[in-house]
Amino acid sequence: MTSLRAHVDGLATDVRLPDGPGPFPAVLVRTPYDRTRHRAEAHGWARRGFAAVVQDVRGRFASAGEWRPYENEAADGTATARWLRRQPWSDGRYVAVGSSYGAHCALVLALEADREARPDAVVAAVPALGAAETAREPSGTERLLSRAGWWAAHGDRRDSDEGALGAALAADPGLLAHLPLTGLPDRLGRSLPSWAGLWRHHERGRLAARAADAGMPLLAVSGHHDHFTEDTVALWRTWGGPSARLLLGPWGHGLTSVPGPDAGPAHRVDLGDLYVRWAHRALTGGLAPGRRGALALGGGDLWLPADTEGEPRTYGQRRANGEPRTYGQRWTDGEPPAYGRPWAGAEPDTHGRRRTGGEPHAYGLRLLRGSVFTADPDRPVRSDDLAVPADGEPDRCLLVTSPLPRPLDAVGPVRVVLRATADTPSADWIARLVALAPEGTAERLAVGVLRRERRVDRADRADRADRAEEFTIDLGRIARRLRAGVRLRLEIAGHHFPAHARNPHTGDDPVTVRRLLPSRREVDPEGVTLTLHVLASRPTPTDPSQEIPR
Repeated sequence: MTSLRAHVDGLATDVRLPDGPGPFPAVLVRTPYDRTRHRAEAHGWARRGFAAVVQDVRGRFASAGEWRPYENEAADGTATARWLRRQPWSDGRYVAVGSSYGAHCALVLALEADREARPDAVVAAVPALGAAETAREPSGTERLLSRAGWWAAHGDRRDSDEGALGAALAADPGLLAHLPLTGLPDRLGRSLPSWAGLWRHHERGRLAARAADAGMPLLAVSGHHDHFTEDTVALWRTWGGPSARLLLGPWGHGLTSVPGPDAGPAHRVDLGDLYVRWAHRALTGGLAPGRRGALALGGGDLWLPADTEGEPRTYGQRRANGEPRTYGQRWTDGEPPAYGRPWAGAEPDTHGRRRTGGEPHAYGLRLLRGSVFTADPDRPVRSDDLAVPADGEPDRCLLVTSPLPRPLDAVGPVRVVLRATADTPSADWIARLVALAPEGTAERLAVGVLRRERRVDRADRADRADRAEEFTIDLGRIARRLRAGVRLRLEIAGHHFPAHARNPHTGDDPVTVRRLLPSRREVDPEGVTLTLHVLASRPTPTDPSQEIPR
């Protein structure tokens, strides 16, 4: 193999060529994370017949210029793609490949570059679609921990320090609780001028809106435990190219290097080999048209077709016909009560009770405590702790199901509907779904965050119980096998810190505010429903090594 070095418009670029006379198809990787860390990846591509081009983005590592995240990539990528296609070792075809910010670089080439520079295919893994998409949830809530970690490691510097935030938190565990949040650079001890500007980005969806006009194949890759899973799935669903493939595993943002607790042996995938085989098929027109892919069933050690989705199953305190549920015993030991009155008729439901055939049915969701609670920014519900205080004033509303009598495969979106009030102008509502195993362990399954803002006057405060509003919190998609004996705990809270910034409850900007107030919440337990999507029969597995390049 031959290695070359170049500077394209001041951007440091490494090229690894396959053995042989060429010309070759190419892959282009543009990264802010140091091109030299991609040497093994470039070697793998070249060994399989691709010219591998890896470049530091502007202002990072060996590339000239100023590092301005999400601002220069369309222009710089276009210049690089044109240069690539002019090289004597290039046959004119190339695949844009990237992970995280690198996926943003690949996607802007596919969706915003002129036709002469657009790639022939795109691999986008755990894509960071833009500044606003990475900084906030769709409803506006700030993703504090992940953005603080990324900016501390990579922002306003030529190199990277992956452990910068961890070291700062070790020195000051309350680092992210200090106000205002715009003062974080001072507490980190270095200049970080772009930090405040990050939070001024509110417009989402620029790239996603253009996905329908894409003209090339896409391979989208993500993990159930990644921050950007929903963006990845939406990209796959709306992609307008001739074919779109989705690989969604039980992984975090680092993909196979960060397996989740639900990963099994079948979920070990050689992503490099899969990317190469897919790319060869994409460039030769060998991919079947349409949307396909593979979805890992966490806890089940198998893969399902990417479009698999169960039937909706709703848990609540009322049956689907609106009648209240009757519970036959009080709680004495923290375990959920048995139902004290059997359902009439001979048809058993899937939880072992009997019900009248054809009668509308919702599965039980029992209130533990906290129908009235205080969302206090001084003692927020923490995103990194699943323990629940057993005494004192409630800081969240807690509901729980009965133990599952048999395994359940939940595949599809999770949704919570609430009827609730807050006595403050602004309120974040967090719904967290947790699996409670019989042996006493707890595991987070899904989290949804919704910011609601409204005007509150004195009369409104006095009348808040009568002014309850119904709203929906989307918790994203899950694909999980839950074993028999597991109970589902649903938490309704006002904070999810430090993953998300604390809402000051005043209507002021959480990033610049210097004062936080508590918010009194009231939840109508009979107005809470949890909807999962459950497979009705044993699923038919698929093999991602065959499904993705098909």
